[in-house]
Amino acid sequence: MRTTRQLSITLPNDMADELRDRVRSGAYASESEVIRDGLRTLFARDRAVEAWLREEVAASYDALMADPKDVLTADEVRAHLATRHTTRR
Repeated sequence: MRTTRQLSITLPNDMADELRDRVRSGAYASESEVIRDGLRTLFARDRAVEAWLREEVAASYDALMADPKDVLTADEVRAHLATRHTTRR
């Protein structure tokens, strides 16, 4: 059973040129290798963002909802920023 699948993709000229330049420079053995590396990087970034959302953002939201005394309204934030801006001038 094959572990790979051939795809046909269309890239803007500047991306295609950059891809070929990376192969020509010897940084990559093939255009497919460049695409695979790019996709691995994209997938790793997506996993990192998902983990951050799950572990930090959701936890912060849950903590804030459990004890909302530190919540500011949008108007309170604007007033605070306006005061800081005026003070710094």
